[in-house]
Amino acid sequence: MKNSLWARFAVGLLCLPSAFADGSLPELQPLRAQIRRVVEALDSVGAPLAEAQRATAEGALAENNAELAVAKLHAALAPRTLFRVNINPEMRVKVAAGDAKPELVEGGWTTFLVRVDNEAGTTAELRATSPQAQRVANSSADKTADLWLDLEVFKGQPLRKELGGLSLEYRLIQLYARDAGKREAKISFNVGQGTQDLGFRSEADVLFTCAPAHEVKLRVLDEQGQPVTGQLLVTDVQGHVFPAMSKRLAPDFFFHPQVYRADGESLRLPAGKYSVQFARGPESLVEKREVEVKPGANEWRFQVRRWIDPAKLGWISGDHHIHAAGCAHYTKPTEGVHAPDMMRHVLGEDLKVGANLTWGPCFDYQKQFFTGVDDQVSRWPWILRYDVEVSGFGSHQSGHLCLLRLREQMFPGGDSMHHWPKLGLNTLRWAKKQGALVGPAHSGWGLELNSTELPNFTVPPFNGIGANEYIVDVTHEVPGPDGKLVPAVDFVSTVDTPFPWELNIWYQTLNAGFRTRISGETDFPCIYSERVGLGRSYVKLPAQWTYEDWCEGIRAGRNYVSDGLSHLLDFTANGLRMGENGSELKLNQAGPVTFKVRVAARLDEQPEGNIKQRKFTEHPYWHLERARLDGTRTVPVELLQNGLVVAKTDLVADGTFQDLTFNHQVTRSGWYAVRILPSSHTNPIFIEVGGKPIRAFRRSLEWCLKSVDQCWSQKERFMKGDEIAQAKEAYEHARQVYRQRLAECEVD
Repeated sequence: MKNSLWARFAVGLLCLPSAFADGSLPELQPLRAQIRRVVEALDSVGAPLAEAQRATAEGALAENNAELAVAKLHAALAPRTLFRVNINPEMRVKVAAGDAKPELVEGGWTTFLVRVDNEAGTTAELRATSPQAQRVANSSADKTADLWLDLEVFKGQPLRKELGGLSLEYRLIQLYARDAGKREAKISFNVGQGTQDLGFRSEADVLFTCAPAHEVKLRVLDEQGQPVTGQLLVTDVQGHVFPAMSKRLAPDFFFHPQVYRADGESLRLPAGKYSVQFARGPESLVEKREVEVKPGANEWRFQVRRWIDPAKLGWISGDHHIHAAGCAHYTKPTEGVHAPDMMRHVLGEDLKVGANLTWGPCFDYQKQFFTGVDDQVSRWPWILRYDVEVSGFGSHQSGHLCLLRLREQMFPGGDSMHHWPKLGLNTLRWAKKQGALVGPAHSGWGLELNSTELPNFTVPPFNGIGANEYIVDVTHEVPGPDGKLVPAVDFVSTVDTPFPWELNIWYQTLNAGFRTRISGETDFPCIYSERVGLGRSYVKLPAQWTYEDWCEGIRAGRNYVSDGLSHLLDFTANGLRMGENGSELKLNQAGPVTFKVRVAARLDEQPEGNIKQRKFTEHPYWHLERARLDGTRTVPVELLQNGLVVAKTDLVADGTFQDLTFNHQVTRSGWYAVRILPSSHTNPIFIEVGGKPIRAFRRSLEWCLKSVDQCWSQKERFMKGDEIAQAKEAYEHARQVYRQRLAECEVD
């Protein structure tokens, strides 16, 4: 391999294009940036460079001599380069075949590179055409016709649509073969009308070998042997992902390496050896298998192996914030995806509840799917429900809002997203009147602090779209369905933003005596596009339950949040269960309290990647690896009193349950919770001593009071019309509440 690479390197030195003959070599800094984007683009479409090619490319990027850098790049990228395009100073385009083998796959897409020597320095768009390509990928055209190819120059992120004007750069071209066998195509390139070279030199005739695809039938079974849907990641020996990522259509998503397949479904793959990973959500073990596809019939059988099943113990998982449109999803022409597509992902991740929230992009298309009841694709105990996120309209600039369990999805006064209130409290009043479960989305945005200290008493900027106006809303009560006053906000969303930011505001308002709960979310496919259910709420429910029950469990605080890799079940204080009787334990006087919790977590013996070394501001924000104690398989389990750790024990994360007990002397009123940070967190149990309300620290009340003013300094400009006076009144109400509670606080 080493000799082969050096041979290509030497050839590269000898075969530099004429553009460089006079010493006119590309500038290295922009070339390095462009090549890095090309490598990222290959990764993003599931066609990464081979390990040796990547290593040689990295060497080229580190080279300070331009001539050597170009030669090394040629050695690294030539095996993937199907065409070499030269654009002369007169903008004439000519094409030559590259070194890549012209091999395609029947019914599939293959990604190649195009080397562009751009003597003209043009920033026009590079286009490719072929008389054999007439968008046949989904065509029912006659098999005898000469239309068998589809092709496209890749223009997606991280690449730009147009050329960069560099004397040398690389682009991606993707080719689809309808047929198997030998097929010839004439492929030409241009950078605009009239730029083709004379004498047909802008065309290349290529004889392709199109490998036949063979059907692989899939048997996908749960741990009891019953048919289910699971997650499959299929790669060949070069690391290329199958089916090709960038050309997938729903229910397969082009931004995923994995696909979801149900028992009895199939894949079509060319003959060869493959690596397959199979799983069904974070509660299952990942199975890795080497397989071979041979001509004829093939069958792969997979069975789920669990390390834990909270649902058997009555803990029902759900992600209250997923989307069927916007962000990484398709927006045109299908305006997002439909319920069956999202349901496949919910099933494949064994997520029992998926709240599919309609928001700004495609709102007026997706709103048709709202019914106020479970979507018809639901198959209990897997539920998909359409609800709303106030995002991209209305009060979203003061903080996005998740509105769950809605009966009506449209704010009165219109039939679209263009008339909603600018003051979030007005939206909450409307939602709570119909019995909705409500809370801010992706809470940490706008609350950035350069610290992991909890609680942290520095006032954040309040300049984003997270739990910003929550600092005001939490002080308000509004009429519920029966007219009785209820808290204006039920929960704070967690798991999909850096944990210190989202937890700090929650801790501070708990310390101020409010009883908002937390819930886990993913914001798929916006903040997290990898999978649904990366942030989950596990709600304790009876054997028969509904979506309404699941939401009510969050309102009552009968849930813990988790990344699915650790679990905190049955948290109690002196026998009082979290989420029952208001989660409130009353003591006549100070005394010992016994806290119990059933805990399980699972880490592999060896760390997963470099997750623990990443900054807390980098993905994934919550992950059990971040809690791993260096050199061990253990994680700390902590008991909190008013946000401060008062007891801790180490847990071996081997997937087995352990019943933990903490004995703690409770001296004054406060809230208590258990966490594995940042992987899982219970809701609080509130303990009142001697009838006194929870007023944990003066510093917390002062933080809340200052935060109201800071929030107003950022949000006042968004208020319009009659809502300006309403907003001033709402903020002043919050100040008065915090001042009153500050006067009641006895502890600094």
